[in-house]
Amino acid sequence: MAAGLEISLFGSCVLRRADTPSDEITGAKHRALFALLVTAPLNRRSRSFLQETLWGIADYESGHQNLRRALSDLRKKIGPDFEQILTVTNKEVEIDMSRIKVIGHPSDGPFLYDLNVREPSFLSWRDSIRADPSAVKALCYISNTKGVTRIRPRVCALPLTVPPGDRDLAIAGDWIAEETSRMMSRSSLLSVISHLSGRAMAQRFIDIVNVRETLDVDYLMTGAMRRQGDALIADVDFTDVQTGTLLWNRHLSCPIGQFAQEASAWLVNVVQTVGRSIAETTLHAGRQTPLPELPDHKLLIAGATAMHHPKLGDFLRARQFLDEAAARAPSNPHVHAWLGKWYVLSIFKYYSTDRQKDTQKALDCTARALDLDPQSSFGLTIDGFVNGNILKNMDIAEKRYSAAQEINPSESLAWLLRGSLMAFSDEGQSAIRATTMARDLSPIDPFGYYFDSLASSAHLAGGEYEKALALADKSFAANDRHISTLRTRIAALHALDRGDEARVAAQDLMRRFPYFRLEDYRKTHPSADRKIGKLMVDALSAAGIQ
Repeated sequence: MAAGLEISLFGSCVLRRADTPSDEITGAKHRALFALLVTAPLNRRSRSFLQETLWGIADYESGHQNLRRALSDLRKKIGPDFEQILTVTNKEVEIDMSRIKVIGHPSDGPFLYDLNVREPSFLSWRDSIRADPSAVKALCYISNTKGVTRIRPRVCALPLTVPPGDRDLAIAGDWIAEETSRMMSRSSLLSVISHLSGRAMAQRFIDIVNVRETLDVDYLMTGAMRRQGDALIADVDFTDVQTGTLLWNRHLSCPIGQFAQEASAWLVNVVQTVGRSIAETTLHAGRQTPLPELPDHKLLIAGATAMHHPKLGDFLRARQFLDEAAARAPSNPHVHAWLGKWYVLSIFKYYSTDRQKDTQKALDCTARALDLDPQSSFGLTIDGFVNGNILKNMDIAEKRYSAAQEINPSESLAWLLRGSLMAFSDEGQSAIRATTMARDLSPIDPFGYYFDSLASSAHLAGGEYEKALALADKSFAANDRHISTLRTRIAALHALDRGDEARVAAQDLMRRFPYFRLEDYRKTHPSADRKIGKLMVDALSAAGIQ
């Protein structure tokens, strides 16, 4: 951590310089101000909130002066580092948590036990956290451990066992494991043991402890195949080898002559279930487990999963997972790239209060990822995402996606976002081909709604409005707070001359995103001046959105 400050939140509230612990900031409201910022969503508070919470609402001008004086005092006490720790504007104050270390432990005492601030609004805020301190407790657990080399869960698919002597069935069981490994390996969130290693392991008696120690895996897919008359029967189990828990089982029964066709479709479902089960069980564990106790391999996928959930609480928790992953694995480019995506989504989800600043943070994250690994296809993809979708630097975005695909032709997100870029440029049929390829390459991604949403936009650009609506509906059913999906549904309904439904959908959009304005869309969206953008504006306007 760069030189900054340390603060304890439970028991005695101590605020001091990290490099000189004896240099404490003792003012009660100075410490309270930092406590409010450290615990704030997105680490920022409005000036009006700080004024009212710390000095009351009776005299606005007096509160304004008191806050300004407190910030001036802190500037003098902290010195040159003040500008790096706090960003102060005429509307809000933001704290850089990379410059703050939360010390102490929840067992040290009640939240802000000795902080003598008596304003009713402050006491109400303090008591609400004492009633449910779970979110603030997590701040005490950001790790200082660094250097871990494995931040992704490791998975192995073993060949399915078959009755002795059935060579053809043994080949089929081996093929299932090989194809499953191949599909899983396309995900940037998983580390997959090679099929050859799994085949060698399968020649022994399968013992969970032995597999865990030999291959250092977290999840294991096993199964069996047999003949039953003219049918083939296959059963697959997916196990968390760390706990020995059987997460799920899948069954296939089909005529021998239809095995190849039916098994291919069945395997897609199997791999999709692998992705969903790892993502959801990991996120569940992350919600229940203090960060220092969460295994390394769960952090990245928990963060990636949580940021795509519709609730603000999950989105904020995603940042904690990713910050912890960055603390443990500072040289892992994937972690920094995912942090960059988090900042982009904070803008898209209308959580950002400073679009320009969060855009720069996203660029800083992708730059860090590419400094660590210039050949990171995922890092290149997210850098293209920032340039294309936020900065409208379409040529740079195209170069980034193209470079990512040259390095890794199976980088599904690069195909998806490149298809989205084509849709923005009214290249509808090319956009459809690219997003279809992305969806074919990404059966394991736990956020399929996102792929469906961008594919819907591609079909809208290609004039295939029924397909666009079907994909938008599918995406909406999985996540009803993705604004791109909501806009595309309205545009597809409008293009299909289903105006009444479009107006209902528009009301739904405004209920979920009350700050959305057409003028902002015209100014910020990369396709606003294109044919698809004009269709979108016309559709939103006709549906009643101003």
